[in-house]
Amino acid sequence: MKRIKYFDYNATHPPIPGLLTKVLQEYEEDFFNPSGPTRFSLARQGKIEEARKVLAKLTGKDPKGFVFVSSGTEADYSLAYFAKQFIKTTAYLSPFEHAALYSSFRSLGIPYKVLSADKSGLVSLSELESYLKDEPGPVFVLHAGNETGVIQPIEELAEVSAKFGMPFYSDLIQSFSKIPVPFSVLNGFTFSGHKIGGGLGSSVLWFDPKHLPEGGVFQGGNQENGHRAGTENSPSILALAEAAQIQFAEMENKNNRLEYYRNKIESKLKSMGAEIVAENSPRLFSTTFALLPLDDLDFFMMGMEEKGFALSTGSSCKSRSREAAPSLLAMGYSEEEALRAIRISTGLYTTEEEVDSLLIALEETILSIR
Repeated sequence: MKRIKYFDYNATHPPIPGLLTKVLQEYEEDFFNPSGPTRFSLARQGKIEEARKVLAKLTGKDPKGFVFVSSGTEADYSLAYFAKQFIKTTAYLSPFEHAALYSSFRSLGIPYKVLSADKSGLVSLSELESYLKDEPGPVFVLHAGNETGVIQPIEELAEVSAKFGMPFYSDLIQSFSKIPVPFSVLNGFTFSGHKIGGGLGSSVLWFDPKHLPEGGVFQGGNQENGHRAGTENSPSILALAEAAQIQFAEMENKNNRLEYYRNKIESKLKSMGAEIVAENSPRLFSTTFALLPLDDLDFFMMGMEEKGFALSTGSSCKSRSREAAPSLLAMGYSEEEALRAIRISTGLYTTEEEVDSLLIALEETILSIR
Protein backbone atom coordinates (compact mmCIF):
# COMPACT_ATOMS: atom_id res chain seq x y z
CA MET A 1 0.00 0.00 0.00
CA LYS A 2 1.35 3.42 -0.92
CA ARG A 3 2.30 5.77 1.89
CA ILE A 4 -0.52 7.99 3.10
CA LYS A 5 0.12 11.71 2.82
CA TYR A 6 -1.02 12.73 6.28
CA PHE A 7 -2.78 16.04 6.91
CA ASP A 8 -4.80 15.22 10.01
CA TYR A 9 -2.35 15.99 12.81
CA ASN A 10 -5.08 17.61 14.93
CA ALA A 11 -6.80 14.23 15.16
CA THR A 12 -3.66 12.44 16.27
CA HIS A 13 0.07 13.04 15.82
CA PRO A 14 2.09 10.21 14.23
CA PRO A 15 4.24 8.52 16.87
CA ILE A 16 7.73 9.94 17.08
CA PRO A 17 9.88 7.34 15.26
CA GLY A 18 11.38 4.78 17.60
CA LEU A 19 9.83 6.23 20.75
CA LEU A 20 7.12 3.64 21.34
CA THR A 21 9.44 0.78 20.44
CA LYS A 22 11.96 2.06 22.98
CA VAL A 23 9.51 2.42 25.87
CA LEU A 24 7.87 -0.94 25.18
CA GLN A 25 11.20 -2.75 25.00
CA GLU A 26 12.16 -1.12 28.28
CA TYR A 27 8.80 -2.14 29.76
CA GLU A 28 9.35 -5.80 28.83
CA GLU A 29 12.38 -5.79 31.12
CA ASP A 30 11.00 -3.44 33.78
CA PHE A 31 7.29 -4.35 33.93
CA PHE A 32 6.69 -3.96 37.66
CA ASN A 33 3.51 -2.45 39.08
CA PRO A 34 4.46 1.06 40.23
CA SER A 35 2.29 0.66 43.34
CA GLY A 36 3.92 -2.57 44.52
CA PRO A 37 5.93 -2.80 47.78
CA THR A 38 9.22 -4.02 46.33
CA ARG A 39 12.23 -1.93 45.37
CA PHE A 40 11.55 -2.96 41.76
CA SER A 41 8.12 -1.33 41.90
CA LEU A 42 9.54 1.70 43.65
CA ALA A 43 12.05 2.12 40.83
CA ARG A 44 9.20 1.98 38.32
CA GLN A 45 7.31 4.62 40.30
CA GLY A 46 10.47 6.69 40.30
CA LYS A 47 10.42 6.81 36.50
CA ILE A 48 6.86 8.16 36.59
CA GLU A 49 7.95 10.82 39.05
CA GLU A 50 10.80 11.77 36.71
CA ALA A 51 8.22 12.20 33.93
CA ARG A 52 6.28 14.51 36.25
CA LYS A 53 9.42 16.56 36.82
CA VAL A 54 10.00 16.83 33.06
CA LEU A 55 6.55 18.34 32.60
CA ALA A 56 7.11 20.64 35.57
CA LYS A 57 10.32 21.94 34.02
CA LEU A 58 8.65 22.53 30.63
CA THR A 59 5.67 24.37 32.13
CA GLY A 60 7.08 26.00 35.25
CA LYS A 61 4.31 24.41 37.33
CA ASP A 62 4.50 22.47 40.61
CA PRO A 63 5.14 18.78 39.80
CA LYS A 64 2.71 17.76 42.57
CA GLY A 65 -0.15 19.13 40.48
CA PHE A 66 0.33 16.76 37.54
CA VAL A 67 -2.04 13.78 37.43
CA PHE A 68 -1.62 11.17 34.70
CA VAL A 69 -4.90 9.84 33.28
CA SER A 70 -5.93 7.66 30.34
CA SER A 71 -7.26 10.13 27.77
CA GLY A 72 -8.14 13.73 27.01
CA THR A 73 -11.74 12.92 27.86
CA GLU A 74 -10.78 11.69 31.33
CA ALA A 75 -8.54 14.71 31.77
CA ASP A 76 -11.42 17.08 31.02
CA TYR A 77 -13.76 15.17 33.35
CA SER A 78 -11.11 15.34 36.07
CA LEU A 79 -10.67 19.06 35.53
CA ALA A 80 -14.39 19.63 36.05
CA TYR A 81 -14.43 17.25 39.03
CA PHE A 82 -11.64 19.08 40.86
CA ALA A 83 -12.94 22.55 39.92
CA LYS A 84 -16.43 21.81 41.25
CA GLN A 85 -15.34 22.89 44.73
CA PHE A 86 -15.11 26.51 43.51
CA ILE A 87 -18.46 26.62 41.67
CA LYS A 88 -21.04 28.16 43.99
CA THR A 89 -23.74 29.06 41.44
CA THR A 90 -22.45 28.67 37.88
CA ALA A 91 -19.36 28.31 35.69
CA TYR A 92 -18.59 29.85 32.30
CA LEU A 93 -17.50 27.80 29.30
CA SER A 94 -16.50 28.82 25.80
CA PRO A 95 -18.65 27.50 22.92
CA PHE A 96 -15.59 25.67 21.52
CA GLU A 97 -14.85 23.12 24.23
CA HIS A 98 -14.44 19.42 23.58
CA ALA A 99 -17.75 17.60 24.01
CA ALA A 100 -16.27 15.80 27.02
CA LEU A 101 -16.14 19.00 29.05
CA TYR A 102 -19.82 19.82 28.54
CA SER A 103 -20.67 16.19 29.30
CA SER A 104 -18.64 16.24 32.48
CA PHE A 105 -20.51 19.30 33.73
CA ARG A 106 -23.85 17.66 33.02
CA SER A 107 -22.78 14.37 34.62
CA LEU A 108 -21.56 16.15 37.74
CA GLY A 109 -24.67 18.33 37.93
CA ILE A 110 -22.70 21.56 37.62
CA PRO A 111 -24.63 24.52 36.15
CA TYR A 112 -22.84 26.47 33.45
CA LYS A 113 -23.33 29.21 30.91
CA VAL A 114 -21.81 29.18 27.42
CA LEU A 115 -20.11 32.35 26.22
CA SER A 116 -20.96 33.68 22.78
CA ALA A 117 -18.68 34.19 19.78
CA ASP A 118 -18.77 35.59 16.26
CA LYS A 119 -17.05 34.72 13.00
CA SER A 120 -13.71 35.74 14.45
CA GLY A 121 -13.88 32.57 16.53
CA LEU A 122 -12.91 34.55 19.63
CA VAL A 123 -14.88 34.76 22.85
CA SER A 124 -15.79 38.21 24.15
CA LEU A 125 -13.79 39.66 27.02
CA SER A 126 -16.48 42.26 27.70
CA GLU A 127 -19.23 39.63 27.84
CA LEU A 128 -17.22 37.53 30.28
CA GLU A 129 -16.59 40.56 32.48
CA SER A 130 -20.29 41.45 32.54
CA TYR A 131 -21.21 37.88 33.51
CA LEU A 132 -18.61 37.72 36.27
CA LYS A 133 -19.68 41.09 37.63
CA ASP A 134 -23.26 39.85 38.06
CA GLU A 135 -22.55 36.26 39.08
CA PRO A 136 -18.91 35.24 39.71
CA GLY A 137 -17.85 31.72 38.74
CA PRO A 138 -14.83 29.79 37.43
CA VAL A 139 -14.03 30.16 33.73
CA PHE A 140 -13.11 27.40 31.26
CA VAL A 141 -11.81 28.42 27.82
CA LEU A 142 -9.77 26.12 25.62
CA HIS A 143 -6.59 27.66 24.26
CA ALA A 144 -6.79 26.62 20.59
CA GLY A 145 -9.75 25.25 18.68
CA ASN A 146 -9.29 21.73 17.38
CA GLU A 147 -11.30 22.59 14.26
CA THR A 148 -10.63 26.28 13.58
CA GLY A 149 -7.18 26.52 15.16
CA VAL A 150 -8.22 29.90 16.61
CA ILE A 151 -6.08 30.87 19.60
CA GLN A 152 -8.05 32.42 22.45
CA PRO A 153 -6.53 35.33 24.44
CA ILE A 154 -6.20 33.29 27.61
CA GLU A 155 -3.89 35.76 29.35
CA GLU A 156 -6.51 38.50 29.05
CA LEU A 157 -9.34 36.09 29.91
CA ALA A 158 -7.46 34.90 32.99
CA GLU A 159 -6.86 38.50 34.02
CA VAL A 160 -10.59 39.23 33.86
CA SER A 161 -11.31 36.08 35.88
CA ALA A 162 -8.74 37.01 38.51
CA LYS A 163 -10.26 40.49 38.77
CA PHE A 164 -13.34 38.84 40.28
CA GLY A 165 -11.36 36.31 42.30
CA MET A 166 -12.24 33.42 40.01
CA PRO A 167 -9.92 30.63 38.80
CA PHE A 168 -9.27 30.16 35.09
CA TYR A 169 -8.87 26.76 33.42
CA SER A 170 -7.92 25.76 29.90
CA ASP A 171 -7.91 22.72 27.66
CA LEU A 172 -4.47 22.81 26.00
CA ILE A 173 -4.89 19.62 24.01
CA GLN A 174 -4.41 21.38 20.67
CA SER A 175 -1.92 24.03 21.78
CA PHE A 176 0.47 22.19 24.11
CA SER A 177 3.93 22.07 22.47
CA LYS A 178 2.58 23.76 19.32
CA ILE A 179 2.73 27.36 20.55
CA PRO A 180 4.00 29.09 23.69
CA VAL A 181 1.48 28.79 26.52
CA PRO A 182 1.23 31.27 29.44
CA PHE A 183 1.12 28.49 32.02
CA SER A 184 1.58 30.92 34.91
CA VAL A 185 -1.96 32.34 34.53
CA LEU A 186 -3.66 28.93 34.58
CA ASN A 187 -5.18 27.35 37.68
CA GLY A 188 -5.65 24.09 35.84
CA PHE A 189 -5.16 22.61 32.37
CA THR A 190 -5.20 19.42 30.32
CA PHE A 191 -3.22 17.94 27.43
CA SER A 192 -2.77 14.58 25.74
CA GLY A 193 0.11 12.33 24.70
CA HIS A 194 -1.22 11.18 21.35
CA LYS A 195 -1.57 14.78 20.15
CA ILE A 196 2.19 15.30 20.43
CA GLY A 197 3.55 12.02 19.07
CA GLY A 198 3.67 10.09 22.33
CA GLY A 199 1.10 7.50 21.27
CA LEU A 200 -2.25 6.58 22.80
CA GLY A 201 -3.03 5.80 26.41
CA SER A 202 -1.85 8.71 28.52
CA SER A 203 -3.02 12.28 29.08
CA VAL A 204 -2.41 14.86 31.76
CA LEU A 205 -4.34 17.06 34.13
CA TRP A 206 -2.58 19.79 36.08
CA PHE A 207 -4.43 21.34 39.00
CA ASP A 208 -3.17 23.62 41.75
CA PRO A 209 -1.91 21.07 44.30
CA LYS A 210 -3.14 23.24 47.19
CA HIS A 211 -6.68 22.42 46.02
CA LEU A 212 -6.28 18.83 44.83
CA PRO A 213 -8.59 16.68 46.98
CA GLU A 214 -8.13 12.98 47.62
CA GLY A 215 -9.88 10.83 45.05
CA GLY A 216 -11.08 11.77 41.60
CA VAL A 217 -13.34 10.64 38.78
CA PHE A 218 -12.03 7.09 39.32
CA GLN A 219 -11.83 6.05 42.97
CA GLY A 220 -10.91 2.90 44.83
CA GLY A 221 -7.12 3.12 44.75
CA ASN A 222 -4.38 5.45 45.89
CA GLN A 223 -2.49 5.78 42.59
CA GLU A 224 -1.34 9.17 41.29
CA ASN A 225 -0.73 10.44 44.81
CA GLY A 226 -4.32 9.61 45.72
CA HIS A 227 -5.90 11.66 42.95
CA ARG A 228 -6.78 8.93 40.44
CA ALA A 229 -7.35 5.21 40.96
CA GLY A 230 -6.00 2.72 38.45
CA THR A 231 -2.55 1.31 37.73
CA GLU A 232 -0.54 3.85 35.76
CA ASN A 233 0.17 3.18 32.09
CA SER A 234 3.86 3.71 32.72
CA PRO A 235 5.17 3.12 29.16
CA SER A 236 2.73 5.65 27.76
CA ILE A 237 3.53 8.15 30.51
CA LEU A 238 7.25 7.93 29.77
CA ALA A 239 6.57 8.30 26.03
CA LEU A 240 4.43 11.38 26.66
CA ALA A 241 7.16 13.08 28.68
CA GLU A 242 9.85 12.37 26.10
CA ALA A 243 7.60 13.48 23.22
CA ALA A 244 6.91 16.74 25.06
CA GLN A 245 10.63 17.43 25.40
CA ILE A 246 11.17 16.80 21.68
CA GLN A 247 8.22 18.96 20.61
CA PHE A 248 9.19 21.89 22.85
CA ALA A 249 12.74 21.80 21.46
CA GLU A 250 11.41 21.81 17.87
CA MET A 251 8.64 24.38 18.38
CA GLU A 252 10.19 27.50 16.87
CA ASN A 253 11.68 25.87 13.78
CA LYS A 254 8.57 23.79 13.25
CA ASN A 255 6.26 26.81 13.39
CA ASN A 256 8.31 28.77 10.88
CA ARG A 257 7.94 25.88 8.46
CA LEU A 258 4.26 25.25 9.17
CA GLU A 259 3.33 28.91 8.74
CA TYR A 260 4.89 28.79 5.27
CA TYR A 261 2.93 25.62 4.47
CA ARG A 262 -0.32 27.09 5.78
CA ASN A 263 0.06 30.16 3.58
CA LYS A 264 0.58 27.99 0.49
CA ILE A 265 -2.41 25.79 1.31
CA GLU A 266 -4.75 28.70 2.01
CA SER A 267 -3.66 30.61 -1.08
CA LYS A 268 -4.59 27.60 -3.22
CA LEU A 269 -7.92 27.07 -1.46
CA LYS A 270 -8.90 30.73 -1.86
CA SER A 271 -8.00 30.64 -5.55
CA MET A 272 -10.52 27.78 -5.86
CA GLY A 273 -13.27 29.81 -4.18
CA ALA A 274 -12.96 28.47 -0.63
CA GLU A 275 -13.44 30.60 2.49
CA ILE A 276 -10.84 30.35 5.23
CA VAL A 277 -12.60 30.32 8.60
CA ALA A 278 -11.36 33.02 11.00
CA GLU A 279 -8.62 33.91 8.53
CA ASN A 280 -7.70 37.14 10.29
CA SER A 281 -7.76 35.78 13.85
CA PRO A 282 -4.73 34.39 15.70
CA ARG A 283 -4.53 30.75 14.65
CA LEU A 284 -2.29 27.73 14.97
CA PHE A 285 0.25 27.63 12.15
CA SER A 286 -0.64 23.97 11.73
CA THR A 287 -4.36 24.37 11.07
CA THR A 288 -6.56 25.42 8.16
CA PHE A 289 -10.35 25.20 8.43
CA ALA A 290 -12.06 26.09 5.16
CA LEU A 291 -15.51 26.09 3.58
CA LEU A 292 -15.27 24.54 0.13
CA PRO A 293 -17.33 25.79 -2.84
CA LEU A 294 -19.07 22.42 -3.06
CA ASP A 295 -22.55 21.24 -2.14
CA ASP A 296 -21.45 17.87 -0.78
CA LEU A 297 -18.12 16.86 0.70
CA ASP A 298 -18.58 13.10 0.39
CA PHE A 299 -17.21 12.90 -3.15
CA PHE A 300 -14.43 15.32 -2.23
CA MET A 301 -13.30 13.22 0.73
CA MET A 302 -13.48 10.01 -1.31
CA GLY A 303 -11.49 11.63 -4.09
CA MET A 304 -8.78 12.79 -1.71
CA GLU A 305 -8.56 9.36 -0.09
CA GLU A 306 -8.26 7.74 -3.51
CA LYS A 307 -5.27 10.00 -4.15
CA GLY A 308 -3.74 8.87 -0.86
CA PHE A 309 -4.45 11.90 1.34
CA ALA A 310 -5.75 11.86 4.91
CA LEU A 311 -7.49 15.01 6.05
CA SER A 312 -10.70 15.74 7.94
CA THR A 313 -14.11 17.37 7.92
CA GLY A 314 -13.57 18.62 11.48
CA SER A 315 -13.13 17.14 14.92
CA SER A 316 -12.22 13.46 14.77
CA CYS A 317 -15.00 12.86 17.31
CA LYS A 318 -17.57 14.23 14.84
CA SER A 319 -16.16 13.59 11.37
CA ARG A 320 -17.83 10.22 10.78
CA SER A 321 -21.25 11.50 11.81
CA ARG A 322 -21.28 14.22 9.13
CA GLU A 323 -22.83 16.65 11.55
CA ALA A 324 -22.24 20.36 11.21
CA ALA A 325 -19.12 21.44 13.11
CA PRO A 326 -20.29 22.87 16.46
CA SER A 327 -17.56 25.51 16.33
CA LEU A 328 -18.93 26.91 13.06
CA LEU A 329 -22.51 26.98 14.33
CA ALA A 330 -21.33 28.84 17.45
CA MET A 331 -19.61 31.38 15.20
CA GLY A 332 -22.83 32.10 13.32
CA TYR A 333 -22.41 29.96 10.22
CA SER A 334 -25.45 28.13 8.88
CA GLU A 335 -25.69 24.34 8.98
CA GLU A 336 -25.38 24.24 5.19
CA GLU A 337 -22.18 26.27 5.35
CA ALA A 338 -20.80 24.20 8.20
CA LEU A 339 -21.31 20.98 6.24
CA ARG A 340 -18.89 22.27 3.59
CA ALA A 341 -15.98 22.53 6.02
CA ILE A 342 -12.69 20.67 5.76
CA ARG A 343 -9.75 20.72 8.15
CA ILE A 344 -6.16 20.39 7.00
CA SER A 345 -3.63 20.05 9.82
CA THR A 346 0.13 19.66 9.58
CA GLY A 347 2.88 18.85 12.03
CA LEU A 348 6.44 17.90 12.80
CA TYR A 349 6.89 15.51 9.88
CA THR A 350 4.99 17.36 7.14
CA THR A 351 7.25 18.07 4.14
CA GLU A 352 7.06 20.68 1.41
CA GLU A 353 6.87 17.89 -1.15
CA GLU A 354 3.73 16.57 0.56
CA VAL A 355 2.23 20.06 0.66
CA ASP A 356 2.89 20.61 -3.04
CA SER A 357 1.26 17.29 -3.91
CA LEU A 358 -1.69 18.26 -1.69
CA LEU A 359 -2.21 21.47 -3.64
CA ILE A 360 -2.39 19.53 -6.91
CA ALA A 361 -4.80 16.99 -5.42
CA LEU A 362 -7.06 19.71 -3.97
CA GLU A 363 -7.35 21.45 -7.32
CA GLU A 364 -7.91 18.25 -9.30
CA THR A 365 -10.55 16.97 -6.87
CA ILE A 366 -12.49 20.21 -6.55
CA LEU A 367 -12.54 20.75 -10.33
CA SER A 368 -13.69 17.18 -10.94
CA ILE A 369 -16.74 17.68 -8.70
CA ARG A 370 -17.85 21.13 -9.83
